[in-house]
Amino acid sequence: MSDAPGPVPAFGPPEFQLVLLRRMADHQPGLVEDALRELGTDRSALREANRRWQAMLRSPRRRGAGARYRSVLGPPETVGERRVGDLIFEALTWPVPLWPDLRFEVLSAPGGAVWNEWLIRAPGASGPPLRTARDLLPWSCTVDEVARAFAPARPMEGTAPTRWQLAFSTEDGDHVAEFTWGLFQRLIR
Repeated sequence: MSDAPGPVPAFGPPEFQLVLLRRMADHQPGLVEDALRELGTDRSALREANRRWQAMLRSPRRRGAGARYRSVLGPPETVGERRVGDLIFEALTWPVPLWPDLRFEVLSAPGGAVWNEWLIRAPGASGPPLRTARDLLPWSCTVDEVARAFAPARPMEGTAPTRWQLAFSTEDGDHVAEFTWGLFQRLIR
């Protein structure tokens, strides 16, 4: 009998969804539990996927972020350009089965450096109507949708690398919305 470890299982789209959920569990543990049941898995698989993802990020032989996403998620569903001010980025998107109306988008600068990586609304899919802060429900909308609905929204630094915050005002006061991987999680004040 050999004590050698067996082959390492592949890391693909199902495991990547668990990576997204791991960071979201900090703010929406109930929704994450529901998603894990839907995926037919549990928190131990979520922790293992996150451990493996972090190992990929920190490996001395790590790939660039763009190559890493292609190796994990496969060929992108779409490849295009996105202009931000004077800069033009390559925009790659992949479907995320857990959220069929969303896509995972990676924006890369010339030379391949990843500038942004988050969930966006899929082309042709409509987001929820956002008129008041009460319309913001966890996991219902993206950073871009909230920024447009409550313009002028002010981007703020998030509490972790995969988190963003937007400050905005409505008739009922000032608000800060927090997002994880680009998906709304909660109002924090």
